[in-house]
Amino acid sequence: MKPSNLTEKFAECLSENDMIGEVRGWALLGISSLALAGVFAVALALSRVPGIENSFPWPLGFFEKGLVIHVVFSFVVWFLAVFGVFLTVMTTLSPNILLKGFGPQAVWAGVIGVILLAVPGFLDRSEASLNNYVPVIIDPLYYSGLVIFVAALGLVVLRFLANARRAAKGWGINHTDYIEMAVASSFIIVAALACFLLAYLPRIGDVIDARFNEDVFWGGGHALQFLNTFLMLSGWYLLAHQFLGKRPVKPLVLRTVVILCVVPPALMPLLYAFFSPDSGALVYIFTDLQYLLAPPVAVMGGAILLSLKDHLAGRKLPFDDIAFLCLFLSCMTFAIGGFLGLFVDGADTRTPAHYHAVIAAINIVFMGMFLNFVLPIIGRAIDLSRKCRVLVWLYAVGQMVASIGLFLAGGYGVPRKTAGGEQGLEAIGAKIGLYMNGVGAAIAVIGGIMFIWICARALLRKQNRIQS
Repeated sequence: MKPSNLTEKFAECLSENDMIGEVRGWALLGISSLALAGVFAVALALSRVPGIENSFPWPLGFFEKGLVIHVVFSFVVWFLAVFGVFLTVMTTLSPNILLKGFGPQAVWAGVIGVILLAVPGFLDRSEASLNNYVPVIIDPLYYSGLVIFVAALGLVVLRFLANARRAAKGWGINHTDYIEMAVASSFIIVAALACFLLAYLPRIGDVIDARFNEDVFWGGGHALQFLNTFLMLSGWYLLAHQFLGKRPVKPLVLRTVVILCVVPPALMPLLYAFFSPDSGALVYIFTDLQYLLAPPVAVMGGAILLSLKDHLAGRKLPFDDIAFLCLFLSCMTFAIGGFLGLFVDGADTRTPAHYHAVIAAINIVFMGMFLNFVLPIIGRAIDLSRKCRVLVWLYAVGQMVASIGLFLAGGYGVPRKTAGGEQGLEAIGAKIGLYMNGVGAAIAVIGGIMFIWICARALLRKQNRIQS
Protein backbone atom coordinates (compact mmCIF):
# COMPACT_ATOMS: atom_id res chain seq x y z
CA MET A 1 0.00 0.00 0.00
CA LYS A 2 1.49 3.35 -1.00
CA PRO A 3 1.83 5.83 1.89
CA SER A 4 -0.28 8.96 1.80
CA ASN A 5 1.17 12.37 1.10
CA LEU A 6 0.46 13.23 4.74
CA THR A 7 2.54 10.27 5.94
CA GLU A 8 5.41 11.21 3.66
CA LYS A 9 5.50 14.79 4.92
CA PHE A 10 5.51 13.83 8.59
CA ALA A 11 8.16 11.17 7.93
CA GLU A 12 10.30 13.79 6.20
CA CYS A 13 10.01 16.22 9.13
CA LEU A 14 10.89 13.51 11.64
CA SER A 15 13.93 12.49 9.64
CA GLU A 16 15.18 16.04 9.07
CA ASN A 17 14.85 16.88 12.78
CA ASP A 18 16.40 13.56 13.82
CA MET A 19 13.47 12.79 16.14
CA ILE A 20 12.50 9.31 14.95
CA GLY A 21 14.05 7.84 18.10
CA GLU A 22 11.87 9.99 20.36
CA VAL A 23 8.63 8.96 18.67
CA ARG A 24 9.77 5.35 18.71
CA GLY A 25 10.57 5.68 22.43
CA TRP A 26 7.10 6.93 23.33
CA ALA A 27 5.52 4.29 21.08
CA LEU A 28 7.54 1.52 22.74
CA LEU A 29 6.57 2.87 26.16
CA GLY A 30 2.91 2.73 25.20
CA ILE A 31 3.06 -0.77 23.72
CA SER A 32 5.12 -2.01 26.68
CA SER A 33 2.51 -0.63 29.08
CA LEU A 34 -0.21 -2.57 27.27
CA ALA A 35 1.90 -5.73 27.40
CA LEU A 36 2.55 -5.30 31.14
CA ALA A 37 -1.14 -4.65 31.74
CA GLY A 38 -1.88 -7.93 29.96
CA VAL A 39 0.64 -9.82 32.08
CA PHE A 40 -0.97 -8.47 35.23
CA ALA A 41 -4.41 -9.40 33.92
CA VAL A 42 -3.27 -13.02 33.59
CA ALA A 43 -1.61 -12.88 37.02
CA LEU A 44 -4.85 -11.52 38.50
CA ALA A 45 -6.78 -14.44 37.07
CA LEU A 46 -4.22 -16.94 38.40
CA SER A 47 -4.19 -15.33 41.84
CA ARG A 48 -7.90 -16.12 42.21
CA VAL A 49 -7.43 -19.86 41.62
CA PRO A 50 -8.29 -21.67 44.89
CA GLY A 51 -5.22 -22.98 46.69
CA ILE A 52 -2.64 -21.31 44.45
CA GLU A 53 -1.54 -19.09 47.33
CA ASN A 54 0.05 -22.22 48.84
CA SER A 55 2.19 -22.94 45.77
CA PHE A 56 3.31 -19.44 44.77
CA PRO A 57 4.56 -16.62 47.03
CA TRP A 58 2.11 -13.86 46.04
CA PRO A 59 2.87 -10.45 47.57
CA LEU A 60 0.46 -9.28 50.26
CA GLY A 61 -2.69 -7.82 48.75
CA PHE A 62 -1.52 -8.74 45.24
CA PHE A 63 -5.00 -8.87 43.72
CA GLU A 64 -5.84 -5.27 44.60
CA LYS A 65 -2.35 -4.00 43.71
CA GLY A 66 -2.31 -5.99 40.50
CA LEU A 67 -5.69 -4.52 39.59
CA VAL A 68 -4.30 -1.00 40.13
CA ILE A 69 -1.34 -1.67 37.85
CA HIS A 70 -3.54 -3.30 35.20
CA VAL A 71 -5.88 -0.31 35.10
CA VAL A 72 -3.16 2.36 35.23
CA PHE A 73 -0.99 0.77 32.55
CA SER A 74 -3.80 -0.17 30.17
CA PHE A 75 -5.58 3.18 30.34
CA VAL A 76 -3.58 5.97 31.98
CA VAL A 77 -0.01 5.19 30.85
CA TRP A 78 -1.08 3.87 27.44
CA PHE A 79 -3.29 6.85 26.65
CA LEU A 80 -0.71 9.38 27.84
CA ALA A 81 2.06 7.61 25.93
CA VAL A 82 -0.05 8.06 22.77
CA PHE A 83 -0.35 11.72 23.77
CA GLY A 84 3.46 11.81 23.99
CA VAL A 85 3.70 10.34 20.49
CA PHE A 86 1.18 12.84 19.12
CA LEU A 87 2.83 15.91 20.63
CA THR A 88 6.34 14.81 19.67
CA VAL A 89 5.27 14.30 16.06
CA MET A 90 3.60 17.71 15.98
CA THR A 91 6.75 19.33 17.38
CA THR A 92 8.71 18.13 14.35
CA LEU A 93 6.66 20.45 12.14
CA SER A 94 8.86 23.29 13.43
CA PRO A 95 11.79 23.89 11.04
CA ASN A 96 14.21 24.76 13.88
CA ILE A 97 13.18 23.19 17.17
CA LEU A 98 13.65 25.09 20.41
CA LEU A 99 14.44 23.12 23.60
CA LYS A 100 15.19 20.07 21.48
CA GLY A 101 17.10 18.38 24.30
CA PHE A 102 13.90 18.10 26.33
CA GLY A 103 12.74 15.26 24.07
CA PRO A 104 15.22 12.51 24.96
CA GLN A 105 15.08 13.54 28.62
CA ALA A 106 11.30 13.20 28.56
CA VAL A 107 11.46 9.69 27.09
CA TRP A 108 13.93 8.47 29.72
CA ALA A 109 11.95 10.13 32.50
CA GLY A 110 8.85 8.37 31.20
CA VAL A 111 10.65 5.01 31.33
CA ILE A 112 11.87 5.61 34.89
CA GLY A 113 8.41 6.72 35.97
CA VAL A 114 6.77 3.62 34.52
CA ILE A 115 9.27 1.32 36.25
CA LEU A 116 8.57 2.97 39.60
CA LEU A 117 4.83 2.59 39.02
CA ALA A 118 5.23 -1.17 38.51
CA VAL A 119 7.65 -2.09 41.32
CA PRO A 120 5.23 -1.61 44.29
CA GLY A 121 2.98 -4.30 42.86
CA PHE A 122 5.59 -6.87 43.88
CA LEU A 123 6.29 -5.53 47.38
CA ASP A 124 4.69 -6.65 50.63
CA ARG A 125 4.86 -3.24 52.28
CA SER A 126 2.33 -1.31 50.15
CA GLU A 127 -1.47 -1.01 50.04
CA ALA A 128 -3.78 -0.51 47.07
CA SER A 129 -6.25 2.35 46.76
CA LEU A 130 -8.97 1.54 44.23
CA ASN A 131 -10.04 5.14 43.74
CA ASN A 132 -11.50 6.37 40.46
CA TYR A 133 -9.59 7.45 37.34
CA VAL A 134 -6.01 7.08 38.63
CA PRO A 135 -6.00 4.25 41.18
CA VAL A 136 -2.79 4.10 43.18
CA ILE A 137 -0.63 1.92 45.37
CA ILE A 138 0.07 3.78 48.59
CA ASP A 139 3.85 3.61 48.45
CA PRO A 140 6.53 6.32 48.01
CA LEU A 141 7.88 4.57 44.94
CA TYR A 142 4.49 4.65 43.24
CA TYR A 143 3.90 8.33 43.95
CA SER A 144 7.46 9.07 42.78
CA GLY A 145 6.67 7.23 39.54
CA LEU A 146 3.56 9.34 39.03
CA VAL A 147 5.48 12.58 39.60
CA ILE A 148 8.33 11.59 37.27
CA PHE A 149 5.95 10.42 34.54
CA VAL A 150 4.01 13.68 34.80
CA ALA A 151 7.31 15.60 34.62
CA ALA A 152 8.15 13.72 31.42
CA LEU A 153 4.86 14.79 29.87
CA GLY A 154 5.47 18.33 31.12
CA LEU A 155 8.74 18.49 29.18
CA VAL A 156 6.96 17.32 26.02
CA VAL A 157 4.18 19.90 26.46
CA LEU A 158 6.57 22.75 27.25
CA ARG A 159 8.74 22.03 24.23
CA PHE A 160 5.76 21.78 21.89
CA LEU A 161 4.22 25.04 23.08
CA ALA A 162 7.59 26.77 22.65
CA ASN A 163 7.59 25.62 19.02
CA ALA A 164 3.88 25.75 18.15
CA ARG A 165 3.92 29.13 16.40
CA ARG A 166 7.02 28.21 14.37
CA ALA A 167 5.47 24.87 13.42
CA ALA A 168 2.26 26.51 12.22
CA LYS A 169 4.19 28.93 10.01
CA GLY A 170 6.38 26.20 8.61
CA TRP A 171 3.56 24.25 7.01
CA GLY A 172 0.73 24.82 4.58
CA ILE A 173 -2.78 25.74 5.69
CA ASN A 174 -4.05 22.16 5.39
CA HIS A 175 -1.72 21.03 8.15
CA THR A 176 -2.17 23.77 10.72
CA ASP A 177 -5.21 21.76 11.80
CA TYR A 178 -2.88 19.35 13.56
CA ILE A 179 -1.09 22.17 15.35
CA GLU A 180 -4.46 23.44 16.63
CA MET A 181 -5.34 19.99 17.91
CA ALA A 182 -1.96 19.61 19.60
CA VAL A 183 -2.27 23.02 21.28
CA ALA A 184 -5.77 22.15 22.49
CA SER A 185 -4.65 18.80 23.94
CA SER A 186 -1.75 20.57 25.68
CA PHE A 187 -4.13 23.02 27.36
CA ILE A 188 -6.38 20.16 28.48
CA ILE A 189 -3.57 18.24 30.18
CA VAL A 190 -2.34 21.44 31.86
CA ALA A 191 -5.87 21.91 33.23
CA ALA A 192 -5.90 18.32 34.50
CA LEU A 193 -2.55 18.76 36.25
CA ALA A 194 -3.79 22.02 37.79
CA CYS A 195 -6.81 20.17 39.21
CA PHE A 196 -4.58 17.48 40.73
CA LEU A 197 -2.36 20.12 42.32
CA LEU A 198 -5.21 22.26 43.63
CA ALA A 199 -6.85 19.20 45.16
CA TYR A 200 -3.59 18.07 46.76
CA LEU A 201 -2.36 21.34 48.30
CA PRO A 202 -5.17 21.72 50.90
CA ARG A 203 -4.65 18.11 51.97
CA ILE A 204 -0.88 18.19 52.54
CA GLY A 205 -0.23 16.47 55.83
CA ASP A 206 -3.47 14.47 55.81
CA VAL A 207 -3.44 10.70 56.20
CA ILE A 208 -2.91 9.14 52.79
CA ASP A 209 -5.69 6.61 52.30
CA ALA A 210 -8.37 5.75 49.74
CA ARG A 211 -10.42 8.85 50.61
CA PHE A 212 -7.37 11.06 50.19
CA ASN A 213 -6.64 9.62 46.76
CA GLU A 214 -10.28 9.84 45.69
CA ASP A 215 -10.36 13.56 46.50
CA VAL A 216 -6.99 14.31 44.87
CA PHE A 217 -7.61 12.46 41.59
CA TRP A 218 -11.35 13.05 41.14
CA GLY A 219 -11.33 16.44 39.41
CA GLY A 220 -8.18 15.95 37.35
CA GLY A 221 -9.43 12.51 36.35
CA HIS A 222 -12.51 14.10 34.82
CA ALA A 223 -10.29 16.54 32.94
CA LEU A 224 -8.29 13.60 31.60
CA GLN A 225 -11.51 12.18 30.15
CA PHE A 226 -11.71 15.28 27.98
CA LEU A 227 -8.11 14.68 26.89
CA ASN A 228 -8.81 11.03 26.06
CA THR A 229 -11.92 11.98 24.11
CA PHE A 230 -10.10 14.73 22.25
CA LEU A 231 -7.25 12.35 21.36
CA MET A 232 -9.87 9.98 19.95
CA LEU A 233 -11.41 12.79 17.89
CA SER A 234 -7.94 13.80 16.67
CA GLY A 235 -7.44 10.17 15.66
CA TRP A 236 -10.74 10.18 13.80
CA TYR A 237 -9.62 13.31 11.97
CA LEU A 238 -6.25 11.80 11.07
CA LEU A 239 -7.65 8.48 9.83
CA ALA A 240 -10.35 10.25 7.81
CA HIS A 241 -7.67 12.53 6.33
CA GLN A 242 -5.59 9.46 5.44
CA PHE A 243 -8.55 7.74 3.81
CA LEU A 244 -10.02 10.73 1.97
CA GLY A 245 -6.70 12.30 1.01
CA LYS A 246 -7.99 15.72 2.03
CA ARG A 247 -9.20 17.69 5.06
CA PRO A 248 -12.21 15.69 6.36
CA VAL A 249 -14.07 18.59 8.02
CA LYS A 250 -14.24 22.34 7.52
CA PRO A 251 -12.04 24.60 9.69
CA LEU A 252 -15.10 26.00 11.47
CA VAL A 253 -16.17 22.50 12.50
CA LEU A 254 -12.72 21.69 13.85
CA ARG A 255 -12.52 24.93 15.81
CA THR A 256 -15.98 24.28 17.25
CA VAL A 257 -14.84 20.86 18.42
CA VAL A 258 -11.65 22.36 19.90
CA ILE A 259 -13.65 24.95 21.86
CA LEU A 260 -16.14 22.35 23.11
CA CYS A 261 -13.31 20.12 24.34
CA VAL A 262 -11.05 22.80 25.84
CA VAL A 263 -13.45 25.16 27.64
CA PRO A 264 -14.91 22.69 30.21
CA PRO A 265 -11.53 21.40 31.51
CA ALA A 266 -10.11 24.96 31.38
CA LEU A 267 -12.82 26.01 33.83
CA MET A 268 -12.42 23.01 36.13
CA PRO A 269 -9.48 24.41 38.17
CA LEU A 270 -11.62 27.45 39.04
CA LEU A 271 -14.04 25.20 40.92
CA TYR A 272 -11.43 24.67 43.63
CA ALA A 273 -11.69 28.37 44.50
CA PHE A 274 -15.29 27.77 45.62
CA PHE A 275 -15.31 24.18 46.88
CA SER A 276 -12.95 22.09 48.98
CA PRO A 277 -11.55 18.89 47.41
CA ASP A 278 -13.71 16.72 49.70
CA SER A 279 -16.90 18.67 49.01
CA GLY A 280 -19.89 16.61 47.95
CA ALA A 281 -21.02 19.47 45.71
CA LEU A 282 -17.72 19.34 43.85
CA VAL A 283 -18.16 15.62 43.25
CA TYR A 284 -21.57 16.17 41.67
CA ILE A 285 -20.40 19.11 39.54
CA PHE A 286 -17.50 17.13 38.07
CA THR A 287 -19.81 14.19 37.48
CA ASP A 288 -22.32 16.34 35.59
CA LEU A 289 -19.56 17.92 33.49
CA GLN A 290 -19.02 14.57 31.79
CA TYR A 291 -22.20 15.17 29.78
CA LEU A 292 -20.32 17.95 27.97
CA LEU A 293 -18.25 15.25 26.27
CA ALA A 294 -21.16 14.37 23.99
CA PRO A 295 -21.43 17.57 21.87
CA PRO A 296 -17.87 17.58 20.44
CA VAL A 297 -18.14 13.88 19.61
CA ALA A 298 -21.45 14.45 17.86
CA VAL A 299 -20.11 17.44 15.88
CA MET A 300 -16.88 15.77 14.76
CA GLY A 301 -18.46 12.37 14.17
CA GLY A 302 -21.37 13.83 12.20
CA ALA A 303 -19.11 15.98 10.02
CA ILE A 304 -16.76 13.08 9.23
CA LEU A 305 -19.64 10.74 8.44
CA LEU A 306 -21.05 13.28 5.98
CA SER A 307 -17.65 13.55 4.29
CA LEU A 308 -17.38 9.78 4.04
CA LYS A 309 -20.92 9.54 2.68
CA ASP A 310 -20.16 12.03 -0.08
CA HIS A 311 -16.85 10.34 -0.87
CA LEU A 312 -18.25 6.82 -1.09
CA ALA A 313 -21.44 7.87 -2.90
CA GLY A 314 -23.18 4.52 -2.61
CA ARG A 315 -20.06 2.42 -3.17
CA LYS A 316 -19.27 -0.66 -1.10
CA LEU A 317 -17.71 0.13 2.26
CA PRO A 318 -13.92 -0.34 1.88
CA PHE A 319 -13.21 -2.47 4.93
CA ASP A 320 -9.94 -3.58 3.35
CA ASP A 321 -8.57 -0.08 4.10
CA ILE A 322 -7.22 -0.14 7.67
CA ALA A 323 -7.80 3.60 8.19
CA PHE A 324 -11.46 3.34 7.20
CA LEU A 325 -11.94 0.10 9.15
CA CYS A 326 -10.61 1.53 12.42
CA LEU A 327 -12.53 4.78 11.94
CA PHE A 328 -15.78 2.92 11.23
CA LEU A 329 -15.45 0.46 14.14
CA SER A 330 -14.34 3.16 16.57
CA CYS A 331 -17.38 5.28 15.74
CA MET A 332 -19.70 2.28 16.03
CA THR A 333 -18.23 1.15 19.37
CA PHE A 334 -18.39 4.67 20.79
CA ALA A 335 -22.03 4.96 19.69
CA ILE A 336 -22.84 1.72 21.52
CA GLY A 337 -21.01 2.93 24.63
CA GLY A 338 -22.79 6.28 24.51
CA PHE A 339 -26.19 4.63 24.19
CA LEU A 340 -25.48 2.26 27.09
CA GLY A 341 -24.40 5.26 29.16
CA LEU A 342 -27.95 6.62 29.09
CA PHE A 343 -29.04 3.85 31.47
CA VAL A 344 -26.23 3.71 34.05
CA ASP A 345 -26.78 4.45 37.73
CA GLY A 346 -23.35 3.51 39.11
CA ALA A 347 -24.58 0.51 41.09
CA ASP A 348 -24.54 -2.39 38.63
CA THR A 349 -22.56 -3.70 35.65
CA ARG A 350 -24.27 -1.35 33.22
CA THR A 351 -21.70 1.25 34.32
CA PRO A 352 -18.60 -0.78 33.29
CA ALA A 353 -20.51 -1.81 30.16
CA HIS A 354 -20.68 1.85 29.19
CA TYR A 355 -17.09 2.82 29.90
CA HIS A 356 -15.56 -0.38 28.51
CA ALA A 357 -17.23 0.33 25.16
CA VAL A 358 -16.05 3.95 25.20
CA ILE A 359 -12.49 2.95 26.12
CA ALA A 360 -12.58 0.32 23.37
CA ALA A 361 -13.53 3.01 20.85
CA ILE A 362 -10.47 5.04 21.87
CA ASN A 363 -8.23 1.98 21.65
CA ILE A 364 -9.50 1.09 18.17
CA VAL A 365 -8.63 4.51 16.79
CA PHE A 366 -5.21 4.31 18.49
CA MET A 367 -4.69 0.96 16.79
CA GLY A 368 -5.43 2.58 13.45
CA MET A 369 -3.08 5.46 14.18
CA PHE A 370 -0.22 3.12 15.06
CA LEU A 371 -0.70 0.72 12.15
CA ASN A 372 -1.46 3.29 9.48
CA PHE A 373 0.51 6.35 10.59
CA VAL A 374 2.96 6.06 13.49
CA LEU A 375 4.84 2.99 12.28
CA PRO A 376 5.25 4.29 8.69
CA ILE A 377 6.51 7.75 9.68
CA ILE A 378 9.29 6.26 11.82
CA GLY A 379 10.38 3.84 9.12
CA ARG A 380 8.70 0.75 10.56
CA ALA A 381 5.86 0.38 8.06
CA ILE A 382 4.21 -3.03 8.04
CA ASP A 383 2.12 -4.95 5.57
CA LEU A 384 -1.45 -3.87 6.35
CA SER A 385 -2.78 -7.19 5.17
CA ARG A 386 -5.48 -9.52 6.40
CA LYS A 387 -3.92 -10.18 9.82
CA CYS A 388 -4.08 -6.48 10.73
CA ARG A 389 -7.70 -6.25 9.70
CA VAL A 390 -8.51 -9.45 11.58
CA LEU A 391 -6.99 -8.18 14.84
CA VAL A 392 -9.06 -4.98 14.61
CA TRP A 393 -12.25 -6.94 13.97
CA LEU A 394 -11.49 -9.34 16.83
CA TYR A 395 -10.84 -6.55 19.30
CA ALA A 396 -13.81 -4.42 18.25
CA VAL A 397 -16.41 -7.20 18.02
CA GLY A 398 -15.12 -8.80 21.22
CA GLN A 399 -15.46 -5.54 23.13
CA MET A 400 -18.94 -4.92 21.74
CA VAL A 401 -20.13 -8.40 22.80
CA ALA A 402 -18.47 -8.04 26.22
CA SER A 403 -20.04 -4.64 26.86
CA ILE A 404 -23.51 -5.72 25.76
CA GLY A 405 -23.17 -8.78 28.01
CA LEU A 406 -22.27 -6.62 31.00
CA PHE A 407 -25.19 -4.34 30.23
CA LEU A 408 -27.58 -7.29 30.06
CA ALA A 409 -26.31 -8.64 33.38
CA GLY A 410 -26.61 -5.19 34.98
CA GLY A 411 -30.21 -5.00 33.84
CA TYR A 412 -30.87 -8.00 36.08
CA GLY A 413 -29.23 -6.28 39.03
CA VAL A 414 -25.74 -7.82 38.96
CA PRO A 415 -23.59 -5.44 41.06
CA ARG A 416 -20.30 -4.04 39.77
CA LYS A 417 -16.90 -4.76 41.38
CA THR A 418 -17.99 -8.21 42.57
CA ALA A 419 -17.14 -11.75 41.55
CA GLY A 420 -18.19 -15.33 42.20
CA GLY A 421 -21.04 -15.97 44.61
CA GLU A 422 -21.23 -12.32 45.62
CA GLN A 423 -22.82 -11.52 42.25
CA GLY A 424 -26.08 -13.21 43.20
CA LEU A 425 -26.66 -14.87 39.84
CA GLU A 426 -30.22 -16.17 39.91
CA ALA A 427 -31.87 -14.87 36.73
CA ILE A 428 -31.00 -16.68 33.50
CA GLY A 429 -30.56 -13.31 31.78
CA ALA A 430 -27.82 -12.35 34.24
CA LYS A 431 -25.96 -15.59 33.56
CA ILE A 432 -26.27 -15.17 29.80
CA GLY A 433 -24.96 -11.62 30.07
CA LEU A 434 -21.88 -12.65 32.03
CA TYR A 435 -21.19 -15.54 29.64
CA MET A 436 -21.36 -13.02 26.78
CA ASN A 437 -18.95 -10.79 28.68
CA GLY A 438 -16.49 -13.64 29.18
CA VAL A 439 -16.58 -14.81 25.57
CA GLY A 440 -16.38 -11.27 24.21
CA ALA A 441 -13.47 -10.40 26.49
CA ALA A 442 -11.57 -13.51 25.36
CA ILE A 443 -12.06 -12.56 21.70
CA ALA A 444 -10.94 -8.99 22.38
CA VAL A 445 -7.84 -10.22 24.23
CA ILE A 446 -6.78 -12.23 21.18
CA GLY A 447 -7.03 -9.10 19.02
CA GLY A 448 -5.14 -7.07 21.63
CA ILE A 449 -2.30 -9.60 21.83
CA MET A 450 -1.98 -9.61 18.04
CA PHE A 451 -1.78 -5.81 18.01
CA ILE A 452 0.90 -5.70 20.71
CA TRP A 453 2.93 -8.43 19.01
CA ILE A 454 2.83 -6.82 15.56
CA CYS A 455 3.68 -3.35 16.86
CA ALA A 456 6.41 -4.58 19.20
CA ARG A 457 8.12 -6.51 16.39
CA ALA A 458 7.96 -3.49 14.11
CA LEU A 459 9.26 -1.07 16.75
CA LEU A 460 12.15 -3.32 17.78
CA ARG A 461 13.44 -4.04 14.30
CA LYS A 462 15.80 -1.87 12.28
CA GLN A 463 14.44 1.15 10.47
CA ASN A 464 13.27 0.56 6.91
CA ARG A 465 12.09 2.76 4.12
CA ILE A 466 8.42 3.56 3.75
CA GLN A 467 6.85 0.95 1.54
CA SER A 468 5.75 1.97 -1.90
